[in-house]
Amino acid sequence: MLYLIALPLIVYLAFKSKYKESIPARFFLFKNPTFSKTGAIWFHVCSLGEARALKPLLSLLNDKEVLISTITQTGHTEAKKYDAEVRYLPFEMFLPFWVKKQKILVVLEAEFWYLLFAVASKRGAKLVLLNARISDKSVKKYLQFAWFYKKLLAYVDTLYVQSEVDKNRFIALGARNIKVIGNIKLAGEIKHTLEYAKPDVLTIVAGSTHKSEEKSSLAAFIEFRREQNAKLIVVPRHPERFDEVYELLSEGAKDNGLSLSRFSESHDFNADIVLVDMMGELNNIYRISDIAILGGAFNEDVGGHNPLEPAHFGCKIITGKHFHDQKELFKYVHHVQYVERDEIFDALKKAEDLPSSLVEETIDLKPIVNKILEL
Repeated sequence: MLYLIALPLIVYLAFKSKYKESIPARFFLFKNPTFSKTGAIWFHVCSLGEARALKPLLSLLNDKEVLISTITQTGHTEAKKYDAEVRYLPFEMFLPFWVKKQKILVVLEAEFWYLLFAVASKRGAKLVLLNARISDKSVKKYLQFAWFYKKLLAYVDTLYVQSEVDKNRFIALGARNIKVIGNIKLAGEIKHTLEYAKPDVLTIVAGSTHKSEEKSSLAAFIEFRREQNAKLIVVPRHPERFDEVYELLSEGAKDNGLSLSRFSESHDFNADIVLVDMMGELNNIYRISDIAILGGAFNEDVGGHNPLEPAHFGCKIITGKHFHDQKELFKYVHHVQYVERDEIFDALKKAEDLPSSLVEETIDLKPIVNKILEL
């Protein structure tokens, strides 16, 4: 009934570029047949970050049959880079007809779909939760529905969590066989794909930004540039916002006598402000940047983004205080400034006297792989 009631909204969203592949596939099974193989190792992830986190794990399973299901379009695109059969995970009511028998189902982070767990288990798959977490922001809601999560987690054979805090929270929900392994994103290989020449002025990148974060970063940059020559490169998180962000940057550049370019047209960093309106460039930009304003943590509803990449390339990181979804990763990154959006300018000034951010931890994936192969 809910599906039928929501149908007009689902159809409407299907015409938006962000959902034009995922919604038809997930809610109408359009070009989204069930996996052709059975008895394989099935990984389920949500979006881009989790799909990328699979890479070092899959490299240790290179002779095994691997299946991957995703939720988002960006996650699906990333997953297709692997030697695996890739599908969108259908809306729950389709799962009893869609799921085939697999050897094991490995679910990353917080993808807790009851029918996915129940049906996969009934069809004979062993279930592993990997990189599991419950954020500070979400823990109260989880505990309110502990009766539900106790039923859901009863299907799980092994649960690998990011921290001791997460372990205690899952115990409170009735989970069993919990192991603290850390964040598997620490095992990922971070690299650039193209080598750009570093600009000869202080280079600031506003990376993985969300709505309103570009405005705050731009305002701080304009104020900072009155005191020191610098360049701003903006890399929005979502490609459907490229035009919207360009309009915002254009207005700010015009009002302050600054030059602006779109990277897709210029392919250089000569302008005072550059909008990178192409996917897959962020690590290349981090490599030539001095300071990274890391988005996703200035708005309460996002939860932050992965700090390992800018830290790997030696950027001095400035980010917001709402990084609850990335709290475990930020534990491993040192010399980060956590500020409110109206404090970015002061953080830019302080950055000159601070060391570059760095990562001092790693993780061993072999116990996880051995467990997967053992089940």
